[in-house]
Amino acid sequence: MLRDNQNDLSHQKILPMPNLDLAIMVVDDAKFSSAIIARTLKNAGYRDIRIANTPHGGVTALETRPASVLIADWLMPEMDGLELADRVRQLDEAQNHFTYIILLTAREGNDALLEAFDRGVDDFIHKSDMNKQLLPRIYAADRTSEIQNNLLTANQLLLENNNELQAKNGLDLLTGMPNHRMAHTRLADSLKQAEARGGASCILMIGMLNWQQLKRRYSATLLDELIIGVARRLRHLTRPLDMVARFSENQFVVISQFNDIEHCTSSCFRRVHEGLNLKAFKTSSGFVSIQVGTGGVAIDASTHIPSADVIEQAAHRQLAHAYETGTLSMVHWKEVAKHFTQAEQ
Repeated sequence: MLRDNQNDLSHQKILPMPNLDLAIMVVDDAKFSSAIIARTLKNAGYRDIRIANTPHGGVTALETRPASVLIADWLMPEMDGLELADRVRQLDEAQNHFTYIILLTAREGNDALLEAFDRGVDDFIHKSDMNKQLLPRIYAADRTSEIQNNLLTANQLLLENNNELQAKNGLDLLTGMPNHRMAHTRLADSLKQAEARGGASCILMIGMLNWQQLKRRYSATLLDELIIGVARRLRHLTRPLDMVARFSENQFVVISQFNDIEHCTSSCFRRVHEGLNLKAFKTSSGFVSIQVGTGGVAIDASTHIPSADVIEQAAHRQLAHAYETGTLSMVHWKEVAKHFTQAEQ
């Protein structure tokens, strides 16, 4: 009998203990609803629970001290849950932090949920199932936020500890991302791969149009904050295998590989262009907006593939065109090759 009991115990799943010190922020304009959520969490043993009855109050509290998990009502006056998610993501960028965002909703339908996910929301709790869903969702949020914040902390420590050594290896000291030299090498390798194995190589150049005005208005320290914020946002806006590099003081590049050159179009990078232009950056002096021009070149083996230097020149030309027109300017190499034949020779 004892052996049977031991066998039964050995097959039971041992669940990890919840982190009862998990920092949780509840934002809901309905005080009764927020009180129920707080009571449920406290009864489960959670100790670090803050409540804000307005979205602005929640943002102020998060500016003072970040939370690991944010629970917010979708429909609130003055600022709804999606707008609040935008503000929290801006705070996360400035604080090098990750907040797991859960919205409370009575809404149904994929379109609404897809929009919310695109705006940075991580999960939903339907109000009709609040009692069943709240604690399991908090357990999942705890694991995810811990992993993300541990990664952010580890990356920051790695950046701080290895800046001097990494600088010689082609990294930008301020952002920790590849610099011009490493980006040039990656572009050359990408062109060789497109030539030998097929597919397409693409370089997207991003320049800050209002950089000189920003330099006249803000301190060097704040400009550093802004550049770091741009670098972090670019990493979020691009694909995991894309290389994002700081090309010069106010220019970045994205180097990508595509299976087919037809996939490398302006629409592929509109999210990057609009993500930088339409959302301000949180800094120690408040929110700062930037204006960027975005231009690039795509190439495949259907035409002669020139050197990385020539492709860079073509990308600079497209960036200049983007500055003049205020548009996202992406072209295929065959459309502009004749302008650079002499330069290549």
